[in-house]
Amino acid sequence: MSRINDVGGMSGFPPIVEEPDEPPFHADWEAHVLALNGALIRAGVYDLDEFRDAIERMPPEQYLAASYYERWFTAITTLLVEKGVAAPDELALPRD
Repeated sequence: MSRINDVGGMSGFPPIVEEPDEPPFHADWEAHVLALNGALIRAGVYDLDEFRDAIERMPPEQYLAASYYERWFTAITTLLVEKGVAAPDELALPRD
């Protein structure tokens, strides 16, 4: 079974529009998410495969509605809770 991130060849998705001279970040928080993820991986809190899996486990409707770095932030917060580093209420996340 494929996950929502594996949409190659599926119909119903618009073409990707490339932004000429696109900046690396559209908002400051995106750079912070990138830095936070790198720091947590280097610290051994989780690894790159776990991070990728956390993104791919997002519910399809949430995945499709999220921006690139919103997906990253969701994966980071998911892993922090799963690894026992933080509780959902500490991250102001909804509980399942």
